[in-house]
Amino acid sequence: MICTALVFIMHLGFSFLEIGLTRQKNTINILFKNFFIITMGLLVYCLGGFNLMYPGFEEGANGVLKFAGFGITAPEGGMEFGYADGGYTWWTDFLFQGMFAATAATIVSGAVAERIKLSSFMFFSLIYVGLVYPIVGSWKWGGGFLDRWGFYDFAGSTLVHSVGGWAALIAIYVLGARVGKFDEQGKPKALLGHNIPLAAAGVLILWLGWFGFNGGSVLSADPALTSLTLVTTSLAAAAGGASAAMFSTLLYKNYDLTMFMNGILGGLVGITAGADQMSPTDAILIGSIAGIIIVLGVALIDRLKLDDPVGAVAVHLICGIWGTLAVGIFGSMAGWTQFLVQLAGVGIIGAFCVVSSGILLFAIKAAMGIRVSREEEIKGLDLAEHGMDAYADFRLNQH
Repeated sequence: MICTALVFIMHLGFSFLEIGLTRQKNTINILFKNFFIITMGLLVYCLGGFNLMYPGFEEGANGVLKFAGFGITAPEGGMEFGYADGGYTWWTDFLFQGMFAATAATIVSGAVAERIKLSSFMFFSLIYVGLVYPIVGSWKWGGGFLDRWGFYDFAGSTLVHSVGGWAALIAIYVLGARVGKFDEQGKPKALLGHNIPLAAAGVLILWLGWFGFNGGSVLSADPALTSLTLVTTSLAAAAGGASAAMFSTLLYKNYDLTMFMNGILGGLVGITAGADQMSPTDAILIGSIAGIIIVLGVALIDRLKLDDPVGAVAVHLICGIWGTLAVGIFGSMAGWTQFLVQLAGVGIIGAFCVVSSGILLFAIKAAMGIRVSREEEIKGLDLAEHGMDAYADFRLNQH
């Protein structure tokens, strides 16, 4: 329950990070999306998502798709100490998993910031959280075919972060870049965020929340396993931040705080798949490589002329893939067999997410449009879609 609260706090971190790295004129729009994700995400997960993700596949079956029915009702013994070996109750399990579900859509929110229609984003989020995320989750955490194969993803480098990252990648491709992001020669231009201190606060809040995200995934208060998980999580974050800061300084000859911050997040995403399996040294190596991947990933996204205002694809997708494969390279599960299983899981989940998000996004684009007009984008979505400013202009309020 404590870890559920920590994962909930991560939505504040995402909100701060997204509004800090984008322009002032879109602040309310981003906050509205984040409030929508956590509220409607929980409701949709209650309506059917939880029972789609944990449908009760038959023992030994290669489960792919099953639905246990609408709504949630605690099973017999679900509130007793013997449930889940005393680690938690059924209700706590639902709420903890519901927080994870909302996180997948939040990843998309930052990538599509400043130009997506609010109504289109809300519709996409409902379907993605209600259908796509639970189906993928059922393949491993729900006891489906990937679990039977031996695929391992402790807390969601792939099942949460890459699932959100694949959707973010397809969404920014469908949407196109923001006005002014690329010049006439196709070179990227910096559209500076309006509040870097707020973004920095968001990163630190996310790191705090990861103590619940990974620590809670132990699914018990086992002191040995929980403390190891928190150590590997924090060391990977530290290594990711340090390596991203050093590598970006070597490449670009300036101390880039945003690369430092995204490096921390990349280290956190990278360790999430195997946080309970790694030694401190393994965690530092995984985080260090993730930090370098962040710098190269951000440059790759720019080179492909894709526009990701917060670096969500590099952080959540690319580092999510790296962290999942790292389970087969480092730690107690390392080996060629495990690596190939991890690779197969990444590929299957990636293909499913690309196809499903692509179909959904192109259908939304055809049916209701997906991008605001050029005039609305230049004006800012706060005024265009909400009719209000995030910050009062005190000069106009003086008496």
